[in-house]
Amino acid sequence: MTDQPQFTVRNESFTCINCHTFVHPLKNGSCRNHCPECLYSLHLDDKPGDRNAQCGGILEPVAIELHTKKGYQIVHQCKRCGHKTKNKMALDDPGQPDSYTVLLEIMRRQSMQ
Repeated sequence: MTDQPQFTVRNESFTCINCHTFVHPLKNGSCRNHCPECLYSLHLDDKPGDRNAQCGGILEPVAIELHTKKGYQIVHQCKRCGHKTKNKMALDDPGQPDSYTVLLEIMRRQSMQ
């Protein structure tokens, strides 16, 4: 039995399915998997970067969590299958940093629930 890697590095540009922003790869050495403007993503992976998910649904940013080591993380929920995943925010990317405005809006909605 072979162990599959837990993370496949994919730092590619794409056009956001939600707001149509052209998204550049991260410049800080990590991988971008969500739109920096609206924070939406696509359900493409079973394990980060593997592109094995059969769903292909839209991942909506539904919550923000603060991780002591990873910083702010977006909690995404797939609008098609309900799968939830967490993604580290890229607030410090020099090219296209994630939107503080959207981060705060999601946190505001959370506090009202």
